[in-house]
Amino acid sequence: MQDVVTSAAGGLLIAAMTALTPLAAHAQGSASMISASPTSMDPLSGDALYADVKRYESFGVHRYGTDGARAALDWLAGRLRETGLAVEQQPFSMERQYFLDSATLTAGGRTVAVLPQWWLPEDKASFELSAPIARDGADAAGKFVRLRLPYDQGAYLNKGHRDAIATALDRKPAAVLLTIDHPSGEIFTYNVAQSDTPWPVPVILVAPMDETLLVAAEQAGSPVTVAVKGRYEKNVAGYNVIGRLDRGKDLTVVVSTPVTSWFTSTCERGPGIAAFLATASLAAKSLPDANFVFIATAGHEIGHGGMEFFLQGRPPKPDTNVTWIHYGASLACYRRVKDGERWDIVPEVDPRQRVLGVSDSLVPMVERTFKDVPLTLLTGDRAAVGELREIKALGYPNFIGMAGLHALFHTPEDSAAMTGPAALEPMARAFAATLREIVNRHRRAD
Repeated sequence: MQDVVTSAAGGLLIAAMTALTPLAAHAQGSASMISASPTSMDPLSGDALYADVKRYESFGVHRYGTDGARAALDWLAGRLRETGLAVEQQPFSMERQYFLDSATLTAGGRTVAVLPQWWLPEDKASFELSAPIARDGADAAGKFVRLRLPYDQGAYLNKGHRDAIATALDRKPAAVLLTIDHPSGEIFTYNVAQSDTPWPVPVILVAPMDETLLVAAEQAGSPVTVAVKGRYEKNVAGYNVIGRLDRGKDLTVVVSTPVTSWFTSTCERGPGIAAFLATASLAAKSLPDANFVFIATAGHEIGHGGMEFFLQGRPPKPDTNVTWIHYGASLACYRRVKDGERWDIVPEVDPRQRVLGVSDSLVPMVERTFKDVPLTLLTGDRAAVGELREIKALGYPNFIGMAGLHALFHTPEDSAAMTGPAALEPMARAFAATLREIVNRHRRAD
């Protein structure tokens, strides 16, 4: 029987890649638990990695342009400097960002939190609307309309979502109340692009667990009140953090990870950031036969801005002497199951929810170094997931990138409880073993 840890908030993420064959589907790693300060630990130990996950969480919401995002980036810059890297900021700006202060819905005497689905109309950055919900087929002018979308286990707002929302907007409502049927019952939101057109009226996300309020209000014909406070800013300044170890070697390794996210997003971002920092320590102390470029990017959730800016700048040129390692989302996150009305965290990683995208040149190596890590291996065109799309499109012949989903991905409830030392350490050590083999193989070739 599996051990479980009780959690107050809930969600079970349905498997996203059941048609794919997991690598080491039944293997689960373990990590030693050591009592030491993070600075004195082996950086690849589960405890050291988990300490960095919790430190990332401490900065709060990490949405692009927020204080939490800046604090996380500054912390990463400081850590890279402490490790011995030459660190710089790469400033850039994104055309727009919406800054949300608060958003609530009140119905039937209850008030719950809601969230705009980016992008709101600019003249509705702050608004309050009290109106009934129009029934199907009824006149919706001046009223709310409801829309429910199935959870498709994706991360990006796509044409199918937009078409469904457009059909609701054809009824000419004052606003749309959108419920994405996420298994957790929590609000779930999609990534957007800077090029996306704002909605003509507000589209407001309502959690599945609060949908009964809408059903009751619609049936009774009673008003619902949505109150949103926020603002738009233009040309919003941001920056990437770049750390370098320039040693004049033939081999260069680029290591990247996104830092910003919709919410606190601890298990979405934290494991990748922890592995990023551990890799920097390994590179500085134990791998002198390669140059390294570490890039921590901002703006992922609203258009991959930081990564695109880095790639448009002066990244190492794609050739056989460059290898790219990318730490994406949800690299070491636990499963969650429902027991009656209670949600439990099961301390193991579902290999169907964690993928490793690998260039063909590195597949045999990765099959060895990751053999004990539960995941699904993607090669060829399928390997380009998340920000690996941009990396592969530019012609980098050697790359490895991990990304995944988890039960609270893109929800406000994602926290450090969704991971732990025993999940983090095997993942980080597999990357470290791969990196050592890449450097050693290149050295032998010389």
